[in-house]
Amino acid sequence: MTGATQTAVIGAGMMGEALLAGLLRSRPADAVVVGEKRAERAAELTDKYGVRVVSNLDAAAADTVLLVVKPQDVATVLEEIGPSLRAGQLVVSLAAGITIAAIEALVPEGVSVVRVMPNTPALVGQGMAALSPGTHCSEDQLAEATDLLSAAGRTVVVPEKQQDAVTAISGSGPAYVFLVAEAMVEAGVHLGLPRATAHELTVQTLLGAATMLSETGDHPALLRENVTSPAGTTAAALRTLEDHGLRAAFLAALEAARDRSVELGG
Repeated sequence: MTGATQTAVIGAGMMGEALLAGLLRSRPADAVVVGEKRAERAAELTDKYGVRVVSNLDAAAADTVLLVVKPQDVATVLEEIGPSLRAGQLVVSLAAGITIAAIEALVPEGVSVVRVMPNTPALVGQGMAALSPGTHCSEDQLAEATDLLSAAGRTVVVPEKQQDAVTAISGSGPAYVFLVAEAMVEAGVHLGLPRATAHELTVQTLLGAATMLSETGDHPALLRENVTSPAGTTAAALRTLEDHGLRAAFLAALEAARDRSVELGG
């Protein structure tokens, strides 16, 4: 693999494909390779994106390697490709809970590592990725990793000690929103709305609320207060949610997610 700078994506699951699609928005297909062992999946990706799909070992020759595999598979993959990695190369890990130290212990000395917590809205170009640089990672390499992840959404750089909390907020966060959406749709049906109508009302409401949060920059509490008239319908609904311990439930849930992230890292 010679010539222009190459980026490899090892792991072609949902998140791997999301990143691949994002990368191809800003760079030619011959600048990206995919490491994928399943022949059927390899053919699918080649047909869909026009990229070259190779073995993990061949992918490891790229200048930058995006490791997009399950946490339990990180060690196996790095043991496979580790001997092919070289000092100065950049490995970007998107495996939840796996520490920089754990990755650096499995790669040759001098290989640069960046740990990333992404999330699934990367599939639609609206991902949120938090990056933490490793021991040998230069500012230029961190900028390169940030640029790569920006292809699928927004990015932020955080100290590694904050990654478990990031996992609880944005990594797992889409599932919380989907659960809220599911609950709202089901409640709408219970109140007599057709399911399709309840779904459309819920989705657009969530999208509109998120857009207001993003574009106004106002505190969520202020936006909530603006919707809540004294003794009105929203006040009644919010009082019921608070009576059911909504805030305490979210805190407990996020603490559980953070603790599980710590366990995965162990």
